Amino acid sequence: MRTDQRLTEAYLKARVAHFDENSRYVFMSDCHRGNGNSADEFTKNQNAYLHAMDYYYNNGFVYVEAGDGDELWEHPRFVDIKNAHYEVYESIRRFHDEKRLFMLYGNHNIYLKNKDYVRNNYYTYYNDFKQQAHDFLNELDPCESLLLVNRKTGQEILTLHGHQGDLSNDQFWFFSMLSLKYFWRHLHSFGFTNPSSPVRNISKRHRIEKNYVKWIDKHKRMLICGHTHRFKFPRPDELPYFNTGCCIYPTSMTAIELIDGNIQIARWRVVVNSEGMLQVTRFVLRGPEPIEKFNLRLEQ
Repeated sequence: MRTDQRLTEAYLKARVAHFDENSRYVFMSDCHRGNGNSADEFTKNQNAYLHAMDYYYNNGFVYVEAGDGDELWEHPRFVDIKNAHYEVYESIRRFHDEKRLFMLYGNHNIYLKNKDYVRNNYYTYYNDFKQQAHDFLNELDPCESLLLVNRKTGQEILTLHGHQGDLSNDQFWFFSMLSLKYFWRHLHSFGFTNPSSPVRNISKRHRIEKNYVKWIDKHKRMLICGHTHRFKFPRPDELPYFNTGCCIYPTSMTAIELIDGNIQIARWRVVVNSEGMLQVTRFVLRGPEPIEKFNLRLEQ
């Protein structure tokens, strides 16, 4: 019940954008960018991420970061994350400067809900070498949810992080943050994980995903989210629940692509080519499928 309420609240106050057969959107989530230490899982996929961002930028995509981009629970001083991954933020900045960026907050970067925090940390960047500040992600305006509406058919796609209704990561996020910050973060680098997270808690993950599907069935809306770190592309007999996966798989990262009227999920990873050299490659894992196929309102 709580998940239904929270998802509906997010739907009603979502930022609205439009798409058609010529639109290109890419959805990523759960980068969990840290401060570059041994517990920063993003570092192993940073090169793949930068290459993917170049691809999406050069091919006219709008970048939607669907929550938990920055690991602010473990590292609330954003400057530490910014310094560790400056090239990544320069890449994001290109999308922002061309108004091709939607930044959504999840539970691990819920601080972005605070406009003062965003203004003080994301608007400018202080260059220690030049000893001066310059514009960074100036006027960045993160939101909880994004509603994409098809200009012709009216089909709606709700995008959010997916922690909504997950008790320990939504209503009680502050206490989960404290347990991570002062306890679990120290075990993180040794492979131990927080049991409040749905990532490796299979029963919790399944319960959360069932709640997503119940909301989709009740409200007849397509849903794209992250949070569970498990990519999802529905089978023909399933309701339109899509999950971006994450950017911190051991050897790869995934993204959902909405491209020219079709939807698909792609995996980016570093592989060894025939000459023994490392290169970043992109594979389409599921799809493409026409986006109209997932319009439940046509069935009513």
